[in-house]
Amino acid sequence: MTVAGTPGRSRTAWLAHPSVAPLATLGAGLAGAAYLWRTNPHEDGQLLPPCPFHWATGLLCPACGGTRMTYDAMHGDLVAAFHDNAVLLLLGVPLAAWLGGRWLSEGLRGRRYRPRFRRPAVAAILAVAVAWVLLRNAVG
Repeated sequence: MTVAGTPGRSRTAWLAHPSVAPLATLGAGLAGAAYLWRTNPHEDGQLLPPCPFHWATGLLCPACGGTRMTYDAMHGDLVAAFHDNAVLLLLGVPLAAWLGGRWLSEGLRGRRYRPRFRRPAVAAILAVAVAWVLLRNAVG
């Protein structure tokens, strides 16, 4: 079906615009943050998804503690957030913010954005993740 006055354009053509996916992701993130604001993950019985890696292996993955870290950071307790997951707080959050901001910025300009990491960058990210898993499971 086409929109009246625009031959050949469907009513859902706007869904293909490059800004739709980053804006929808931002909206979902804000909705999740609003829910997490009032849901303390430090207390038992909260409706929050468990880590599938931890559930399956009993080991802490690189992101384990991320929900608690986010809750603590949103409530201004940066010491507790650092304790929950230091590497994710110091490295993961800034990288994700930069990539998400770039994705949104390019999408709003009407351009598609796909980050390209060179092999050394991918190797460095994987090495940090593996080292963090080994360290936190050996110590903790």
